[in-house]
Amino acid sequence: MSALRRGDPELAALLDAEVRDQNNTLAMVASASVANPSVLAAAGSALANVTAEGYPGARYHPGAAHFDEVERLAVRRARKLFAAQYANVQPHSCSSANLAVLAALMPPGGTLLGLGLDSGGHLTHGSPASVTGRHYRAVAYGLDAAGRIDYGQVADLAAQHRPTVLIAGASAYPRTLDFARFRAIADSVGAYLLADISHIAGLVAAGEHPSPIDHAHLTTTSTYKQLGGPRGGLILSGRDHQAPGPDGRTPLSRLMQRAVFPQNQGTPAPAAIAAKARAFALAAEPAFARTAHRTVTGARALAAELERLGHRVLTGGTDNHMVLLDLRETGLTGVVAERALEQCGILVNRNRIPDDTRPPLVTSGIRLGSNILAQRGLGPEHMAQCAALLHAVLTATTPLSETEFRIDPHRRAHLRDQVHALCGRHPLPYAAAVPSGPPWTGAAL
Repeated sequence: MSALRRGDPELAALLDAEVRDQNNTLAMVASASVANPSVLAAAGSALANVTAEGYPGARYHPGAAHFDEVERLAVRRARKLFAAQYANVQPHSCSSANLAVLAALMPPGGTLLGLGLDSGGHLTHGSPASVTGRHYRAVAYGLDAAGRIDYGQVADLAAQHRPTVLIAGASAYPRTLDFARFRAIADSVGAYLLADISHIAGLVAAGEHPSPIDHAHLTTTSTYKQLGGPRGGLILSGRDHQAPGPDGRTPLSRLMQRAVFPQNQGTPAPAAIAAKARAFALAAEPAFARTAHRTVTGARALAAELERLGHRVLTGGTDNHMVLLDLRETGLTGVVAERALEQCGILVNRNRIPDDTRPPLVTSGIRLGSNILAQRGLGPEHMAQCAALLHAVLTATTPLSETEFRIDPHRRAHLRDQVHALCGRHPLPYAAAVPSGPPWTGAAL
């Protein structure tokens, strides 16, 4: 960092500013967590200089002896953390992992059954905006009148369309996923079950959400959204790791090795894999389990308080870290709410909701998450204050159009000061005091 300050003070100043903003901003982004400095140190290590296609003991480049051991360590830790029989730590993201799994299991034009995007699914689960919705015949299941996954519809669509792969997973679904029920449906039509736990992996690892490992044939996740790891993905398998692939003989574990490299990726990211290894070790510690519990209880308290304040909370609450708000009765759009909150130091993201008529860049809802709140030490007892701040911003916002709004500048400054004060009382757990002026470089945080 000293070399960076001397050689590129402009960049160093930007990184310092980011550290200060993260400390002073109340992040309620459901798809993010904060990485420990030891994870960031591994991600920035000299392993980034290593080029080594292939797997440990079977590289296509020399000079990978230490990287081989790092990758083996990451695999062992991932398997232990999730009680899995197989792990591939090379995917660059959960999206990459999903694409590799689907390419290995399905022919072009094969049938895929996943949760619709507007019902809380993910782009890689068959959305027309994704290659998965163009390369495969994607069929979407949805929600019932209560906003829960309609398992009856899943079963009916599976029987009608006979998918090769059924995906159980979501990016904006606040309730528990019934992996056993998904597996029963998959078995009834001879489909492979893929569980995408990218958003709930930390809760699964800590026992705060049922695990899919021995229900799904394959499980994928990102390593940063809730595991406090680097940008990256992971493929796991439990009791089905030796089950045959579509050819009837190749075990799924071997199929996944080839699916990642060489079929979908080239060189892995050695430093990122080192950071994954460190994150998996941290996620196995009691402190992580305590944070995961605080994540769930905090989200439930946040949902209850927002509902008490008059907001429409989808499904009436949450079982995980997500809280989804329908803003249509407020007159605000998702993008207006997102931008107004950001001006006051609160981060959430716009999100489409069931039967949303607005486009994805506008939306009629917002998605909140308690991951980083819990990492700050904010639990159920603090959620009334968090909800009050969010409510105060939304009620102070006057919409001028679907994308424009007005907040009284004095009111905005006052709310921003309140947010800053709350963050100051509950700083990010891994950051020392961050001075306000530029020469300090805390970019390593």
